[in-house]
Amino acid sequence: MIFIASATMGLESVVKEECLALGFKNIKVFDGRVEFEGDFKDLVKANIYLRCSDRVFIKMAEFKALSYEELFQNVKAIEWQDFIDENGEFPISWVSSVKSKLYSKSDIQRISKKAIVEKLKEKYKREIFLENGALYSIKIQCHKDVFIVMLDSSGEALTKRGYRAVKRLAPIKETLAAALVYLSKWKPDEVLLDAMCGTGTIAIEAAMIARNIAPGANRNFAAEKWSVIDEKLWTDIRDEAFSNEDLSKELKIYASDIDEKSIEVAKENAEKAGVEEDIIFEVKDFKDIESPAKYGAVIVNPPYGERLMNDEDIEELYRDFGKFCKKNLAKWSYYIITSYEDFEKAFGKVATKNRKLYNGGIKCYYYQYFGDRKNGYRN
Repeated sequence: MIFIASATMGLESVVKEECLALGFKNIKVFDGRVEFEGDFKDLVKANIYLRCSDRVFIKMAEFKALSYEELFQNVKAIEWQDFIDENGEFPISWVSSVKSKLYSKSDIQRISKKAIVEKLKEKYKREIFLENGALYSIKIQCHKDVFIVMLDSSGEALTKRGYRAVKRLAPIKETLAAALVYLSKWKPDEVLLDAMCGTGTIAIEAAMIARNIAPGANRNFAAEKWSVIDEKLWTDIRDEAFSNEDLSKELKIYASDIDEKSIEVAKENAEKAGVEEDIIFEVKDFKDIESPAKYGAVIVNPPYGERLMNDEDIEELYRDFGKFCKKNLAKWSYYIITSYEDFEKAFGKVATKNRKLYNGGIKCYYYQYFGDRKNGYRN
């Protein structure tokens, strides 16, 4: 089988590295997705272990179609009965069509649904399907007349780890937060600071990475209710994940924010994630932070965008943060994600490198400043 780990634009290479680390085979990278080959065990592992992917799909088919008849026949040719139970719910939950002759999303949805029903009729010998059982969401995307048909095994997006019960203003997705930590090359024996932590997502994801806590071990997935996958696989992979957790390290992760309520929520989130003892949370303006070590890494998702601050306030904030870093964390490395175009000018320093990423659909840049020891922040 071919599986697809979808990814936010800019994170494909990070997801690829995760797939390599998990031992997946024949990995291929495309815009917005990483494909790999495997069996149901690999599908379960991908859902439980991947930190930076949005969802894991089974790739049911890829074909070219220039007419709705071609679309119908190709979708009907898929062996849907090998996956979908007689009472399964099989909505076509997402359709996209770009630069293609067949552009009507509603028509693509309607004709594809009809094709699946016709295929299932052949096995189950019935005219009406109740669709009151397990969920088999289907995603169809078409680009330049080439269709990819996918079956969603995740259900809720993988960013839903289960530890963030209360949302505050403009939170960063868990998947992106984990990617920021990976891209910083931070290691668990190094000091980490998030000086504008909000509800603590970056610090929590860093602690989970350091402890090797599988992000999906404590949540459920749509495919757990599929009869085609042995329940024991889910139990075994979860047990393996729990046994691989590393509780031996001493972590030095600091997270602070000026908003008291956000810190309260951050502490609750950390407790739900099982890393409350690994992060020191404080209600504090970053200007008042004292350096916890000579070397370290700062990873920050500061306020940006019209919903939070105007350009004048943002420029002042970034200018003050730049002064703080130069004065208090002179030998540290800094990693800042923002959509503000003039960040480097306001911060007062040109980044060593930057990377285009998307945060909730907002185009951002991840500005990376390497410190004196670059990726060796040991105190």
